[in-house]
Amino acid sequence: MERATTDHSLKMKDRKAKYMRKIKPNKVMEPGARIHVPVSIAESRISRRFDTIPSGTLYPNADEIKYMQRLVFYKDSAIIVLNKPPKLPVKGNLPVHNSMDALAAAALSYDFDEGPKLVHRLDRESSGLLLMGRSSKSTYHLQLLFSNDDKTKTSCKGWNDACEATCMRYWALVIGSPKEKEGIICAPLAKVLLNDGKTERVILAHCSGLEASQEAITEYRVLGPMINGCSWIELQPHTSRKHQLRVHCAEALGTPIVGDYKYGWFVQKSWKRTPQVNIEPTSGEAYKLRRPDDLDVQKGSVLSKVPLLHLHCRELVLPNIEKFLEVFDSDSIHDQIRLRKRPDILRFVASMPSHMKISWNLMSSYLV
Repeated sequence: MERATTDHSLKMKDRKAKYMRKIKPNKVMEPGARIHVPVSIAESRISRRFDTIPSGTLYPNADEIKYMQRLVFYKDSAIIVLNKPPKLPVKGNLPVHNSMDALAAAALSYDFDEGPKLVHRLDRESSGLLLMGRSSKSTYHLQLLFSNDDKTKTSCKGWNDACEATCMRYWALVIGSPKEKEGIICAPLAKVLLNDGKTERVILAHCSGLEASQEAITEYRVLGPMINGCSWIELQPHTSRKHQLRVHCAEALGTPIVGDYKYGWFVQKSWKRTPQVNIEPTSGEAYKLRRPDDLDVQKGSVLSKVPLLHLHCRELVLPNIEKFLEVFDSDSIHDQIRLRKRPDILRFVASMPSHMKISWNLMSSYLV
């Protein structure tokens, strides 16, 4: 941002005295000062900008917009479901311009005046189904649905039953295997600051209760035997806490997720150094990882030196918001009969990203 002085006496003394300079954040502006603002800031409406935008601005360009539209998994008048790739941030700030919320505002408005709004979040390193609301009404109901407060019940039985069926299921590859094949983790979480005073970390809350904690509940199920020192599990969170699944896997189960260097760094290092020998349950012989021909196993898979995070939101079940919004707003008997033919519940299943597909193909002989 730049400033131009318009003092009349200065112009009279020297016509060449007009100058430009940057304004410091703590600078007090003078009356009559002129502010020169970059075009990228002055042009605030970007929902209809589909032309090429110069790199270096905080707004997505045409290629990023097309890329975002290819991620659309499902769309109706109430919601948009995306299959988020790994390493793409969901919520951005000033230095981050290619976050999901900024891209969605520019690329996914379609015939609406505004772009969709985030309903829940996924970690930057994770992948999978991401839900967004297209209108203020749908966003409001969805945020209540995914909040930890029980405020979604109405007089409509179909809506209440659909809300009860709402769930998100993740697939994860973890180091080791839980002692029990299935169970429920009830372990409250707390946030602490590390020694640098800046980095925040989520940990299991201590029984002393000195620090503020939040209830966190996760249901899990082991999908198959341990292969190459790892096992696939299914996770279903019943609460929505930051890094809940990663902390529950690493600290509550003692099986950190492959590629989670924040909560399982030491286990990752020791696991990579230890040769793994596993026995096939049917033949009793040593299991050998299957290496399909022409498959690059160094793309963040379980065999790469630095695997990517193996956490994927695979399944999403939620009420048919589009239908129920019409039910709530309509008093006509004919409309009620017409709406009964539409399903109360929507279910989506998204394919895994490439690095998890490779790991799955390498280890999938006895998975259920």
